[in-house]
Amino acid sequence: MARQLTLDLALPPPTYAREDFVVADGNREALAWIDRWPDWPAPALALSGPAGCGKTHLGRIWAARSGALVLAGRDLEGKGVADLTELAASQPTIVIEGAEQAPERGLFHLYNLIRERRGFLLLISTEPPARWSIALPDLASRLRAAPAVAVAPPDDELLGSIILKQLADRQLHAGAGVVQYLVSHMERSAQAARLVVAALDRRALVERREIDRRLAADVLTELAGSS
Repeated sequence: MARQLTLDLALPPPTYAREDFVVADGNREALAWIDRWPDWPAPALALSGPAGCGKTHLGRIWAARSGALVLAGRDLEGKGVADLTELAASQPTIVIEGAEQAPERGLFHLYNLIRERRGFLLLISTEPPARWSIALPDLASRLRAAPAVAVAPPDDELLGSIILKQLADRQLHAGAGVVQYLVSHMERSAQAARLVVAALDRRALVERREIDRRLAADVLTELAGSS
């Protein structure tokens, strides 16, 4: 029964509002660059970091602020210069998630077209552009000129703050030591925090239990078993 409750969890879509972004040392520099726009020294900014570090959230904050279109790197596949020219003309600010997966010539042409129109690209990837395997020298040169900022995975303080916010958003109270227990034992990502708190909420309601360390341990065990 408990496992089925975990498997049946239907999370609402993540919210990417600025007020939902929790600031910590590992993401402070990246957020400062987002806030600095449009005063960037190049037509592009590169954000990199592991899954769950918050780089997608930062990209959506910038998209909301700049009116940017959000694309995946693979969305540029098969697009010729005419397609990219039309894209840049209609959308001078663009977020590219998984930018390292974009076709090199497509990304090169889009970079040039955006620059000509005094627009901006926000490139989001797991590794910084300096670590991409780029065969096109002109693209490598363009990307070297772009500021590259790393976003660190959540540390204990940030992960705890995210959990507390998720609990508060659901008007839940956790017993003593629950948050620290979760921080010490769960996957270190904002998405994992959302899933854990949703599971705590569901099981506490259905099983009429308090949110204590025992329930937290049960939830983490079930989530590990369902992954």
